[in-house]
Amino acid sequence: MRDHIHSPSARRDAQDSLSRHAIRRSRGTALLSVLLAVAALPASAQQAATRNAGEVMLDPITVKGLSLGSGLDLRAHSNAGSRLGLSVLQTPASVQVIEAETIRQRGQRDVNQAIVQNGTGISFHGSPGNGGTSFSMRGFNGHGSVTRLYDGTRLYPASGTISFPFDSWNVERIEVLNGPASVLYGEGAVGGAINIVPKRPLTDRSRNEIRATLGTDGQRGLALGSAGPINEVLAYSIDVSGTASDGWLDRNDTSSRSLSAALRWQATEDLALTLSHDRGDNRPGTYFGTPLVDGRIDERVRRRNFNVEDALVRYKDSYTQLRAEWTPADNVTIRSNSYYLASDRNWRNVEDYLYRPDTGDVLRQFYIAINHDLEQVGNRTDATISTTPGGMENTTTIGFDVNRITFRNTNNSPYPGESVVDFPNPRPGLFGPHQMATTADTTTDQYALFLDNRLKINEQWSVVGGLRHDNLRVTRVEPAFTRSFDSVSWRLGAVYSPLPDVAIYAQYSRAAEPIGNVLSLSQSQADLKLAKARQQEIGVKFAFLDGRGDATLSAYRIVKNDLLARDPDDPAITRQIGQQSSKGIEAAVGFDVAPNLRIDVNGALLSPRYDDYVQSGGDYSGNRPPNAPRRVANIWGSWAFAEDWTVRAGAHYVGEVFTNDANTTSRPSYTVVNAGLQWVPRDNMSLDLNIYNLTDRLYATSGGSNQWLLAPPRSAALDLRIAF
Repeated sequence: MRDHIHSPSARRDAQDSLSRHAIRRSRGTALLSVLLAVAALPASAQQAATRNAGEVMLDPITVKGLSLGSGLDLRAHSNAGSRLGLSVLQTPASVQVIEAETIRQRGQRDVNQAIVQNGTGISFHGSPGNGGTSFSMRGFNGHGSVTRLYDGTRLYPASGTISFPFDSWNVERIEVLNGPASVLYGEGAVGGAINIVPKRPLTDRSRNEIRATLGTDGQRGLALGSAGPINEVLAYSIDVSGTASDGWLDRNDTSSRSLSAALRWQATEDLALTLSHDRGDNRPGTYFGTPLVDGRIDERVRRRNFNVEDALVRYKDSYTQLRAEWTPADNVTIRSNSYYLASDRNWRNVEDYLYRPDTGDVLRQFYIAINHDLEQVGNRTDATISTTPGGMENTTTIGFDVNRITFRNTNNSPYPGESVVDFPNPRPGLFGPHQMATTADTTTDQYALFLDNRLKINEQWSVVGGLRHDNLRVTRVEPAFTRSFDSVSWRLGAVYSPLPDVAIYAQYSRAAEPIGNVLSLSQSQADLKLAKARQQEIGVKFAFLDGRGDATLSAYRIVKNDLLARDPDDPAITRQIGQQSSKGIEAAVGFDVAPNLRIDVNGALLSPRYDDYVQSGGDYSGNRPPNAPRRVANIWGSWAFAEDWTVRAGAHYVGEVFTNDANTTSRPSYTVVNAGLQWVPRDNMSLDLNIYNLTDRLYATSGGSNQWLLAPPRSAALDLRIAF
């Protein structure tokens, strides 16, 4: 895919790259000039409704004055912790809602940035090969332990690969549940669940906006959004965006396009139907890491790409859904969501680089070419019923979830080939001819029955519980076999509110986790069972300073059994043995220090470990699992230091992590600092300068003992946003 604004050629050569960059800059300047001209139109030429907060949903940039962001909001309602529509304060779990305005104010155009830099206790360990969406939460890593959802629908990873959605422009909010979420979303999610909620139709107000971006390393982008009522029964929303970059290192152009559109029809007073379609086309770059020299990065190769010249990483996703919401009675709401998801994922790369000190060169191995074709069709239907037994408020949601996922993996396994390149100045070469064969062809049928209930005993006490039964049936074509997995997950929690803005809670939950990747289940895994997990958690949530501040504090312990491990006596055999656990404390606080100054801080201290884990390579009991930091923290500050001006700064800290089970190699801790300056020259316009990695910190987010995936160096971008 190439960006629909200005896309770099698939193959650049040194002779014409400078002239093309000049053309891009001139086009970008022209685009900004047009937008500034639109903003300068007299108010009579713009929609008068943009100045009426009662008629239009006004983004803070459309109001004279500045927004400092929201941070925590305990009164926000979220489906991350239950299907009962509870607020964060009412939910006996660690739940966080990251609003779109907070994401925008902090310059987080990438969904992954928004998750880790705002969420409590979340760190990123992804790479292009796994879609760049692998996270660590509460000491557990990867897509099997941290479930990703889109608009409440679980996205099933194929060979650990999910990239959609990636652009925060289309996002209304991000909901995060820390801790096991199997009772809500099925097997998996021992560490947590992340639900990305897209923008949808507005029935009582309008939204029209445009954003243009120019930045270093050839960053450029354009985004448009509009939503509102068409008439008394129809409402719409549409958001499109396109971005591109020349990349911060050799041969690493990136580009993406995304679309989110929906039409809502109020068919009757009691029935509403919403048809939506979301699409993403993403090329995140072909950089897979930098080889280490004596366990460190040589700064001479910080901007070198050791992949081949014709490398490819591309993800195309589309998601169509029809939602129905029917209220046959005042105390009954029935919701049904039918959806179809299609994903096409392609990559062709050399992904392993080993520096050889004896020869001073780099050995490249694993020439990997892969194509994934995935289709998911399903329906989720539930009914919520409110009653008052014995004068107590009782809310119950009962429903079912069904899915069919077909997956075909075609690749050049067993990934033959190797090459040697110069270390300081590698000549990339080409991938070369290769043959593809289907290595996995599966159909997975899933169904689940679930129940959620909240009993409000009185104004101070409430009890929340959930129960879910899941069944997975995997059918593989070659080798031919069928395997079924069952799991029962449940949760029971209580909330005590001694004051209206204070909630003390405790909960116990049971969860299940898949064996490797369910969609590409191998015959050797067919006789294994789902891993089991349990969690105890206590916490407190409260508002203070007359509602100007919110805080949360939680403590937990999670234990997971039946880990996959190689048999010590026969490494060819995989068995389910051992136990892994994690315990820790998470805290978050956000408050307005003064009318023009706000601070938001969150952090996690945790202790993950293998309690009992004997592998073919040794006994790793007592060691820390790879990619599980002991400390993660975020801090953000916003200061409106003058009329129409706001400065912001934030820091994201991730502690040291080990890169193997033996704990003999590690990646160091890092702190990345971002900053921004916002100017609001008109009621309907803002100009934001965002600087990323302000200190130009050299750090890695993933990688093993031979190579690390480096994060981008310092960069800057200018965003012009106009509401009209």
